Amino acid sequence: MKNILITGCAGFIGSHLALHFLEKDFMVTGIDNLSRNGCMINLELLKKNKNFIFFEKDIRDFENILKVFKDKGPFDMIIHEAGQVAVTTSVINPREDFEINALGTFNILEATRLFSPDAFLQVASTNKVYGKMEDMGVIERNGRYEYENNKNGVGENYGLDFYSPYGCSKGTADQYVRDYNRIYGIKTVVLRQSCIYGTRQFGVEDQGWVAWFTIASVLGKPITIYGDGKQIRDILWIDDLVEVYQKLYENADDVAGSVFNVGGGCENTLSLLELVEYLKEYGIMKNEPTKADWRPGDQKVYVSDISKIS
Repeated sequence: MKNILITGCAGFIGSHLALHFLEKDFMVTGIDNLSRNGCMINLELLKKNKNFIFFEKDIRDFENILKVFKDKGPFDMIIHEAGQVAVTTSVINPREDFEINALGTFNILEATRLFSPDAFLQVASTNKVYGKMEDMGVIERNGRYEYENNKNGVGENYGLDFYSPYGCSKGTADQYVRDYNRIYGIKTVVLRQSCIYGTRQFGVEDQGWVAWFTIASVLGKPITIYGDGKQIRDILWIDDLVEVYQKLYENADDVAGSVFNVGGGCENTLSLLELVEYLKEYGIMKNEPTKADWRPGDQKVYVSDISKIS
């Protein structure tokens, strides 16, 4: 039986990955500090499976992370999903953001190097490592922002520009993961994920905007659009993302050391205003959203070029 570790196992993406691999008869060890609202619902689902082992640990606590690796490893695969996930939170508390995203990922890398050096390590990164991309050329067309000339989206070779504390902390982790492949030979993959959405995503105003707009509409809560609402993202359904992780695992030796942009691509883009219209069409949204100033570091357009991962 294959033995894998998933950090952030009670979160949105982590819980979907854990359930997927449990269904494939993997032994899954999960780590989570249970700080996110809704995580207990996900954890209860996972605990129903006899092949799931859970540790309530924080990735910032290196000694406790090492103990899990010593006691339950070596692992065949490690999936690192734990992290601080909101740009706004990083601006308010940049030290905590750094300690979770940069130091926490470093702790996982070191534990892997010391106690699971043959494992395949997949790490969730973000499109925010590309910054505001102000040289990309953005125009307004048909009530939404779009790239003026780029029809394929942002590729992995686009220059990195860690804008916002969140971008810096995730970018630091991103580059450390790449380098642990080059220097120590760890089989790593970095997934620079765009907007993922799906079931059991307990979105809040600061993160998980598709889920948050939908949940807030159903519950009659106020919704604020930061900026003019014409900004677009490529969105990817959670089951498709899980399939990406599965396929990468099946091809671990071939993809080791790679970085992939992962999202819905050019065929699956959505603006904030377009989501509002969808919710109105389905009779879900009852109240008009209010407007507020742009958030720091917000990209008017981000669309992944998914040709490499495809």
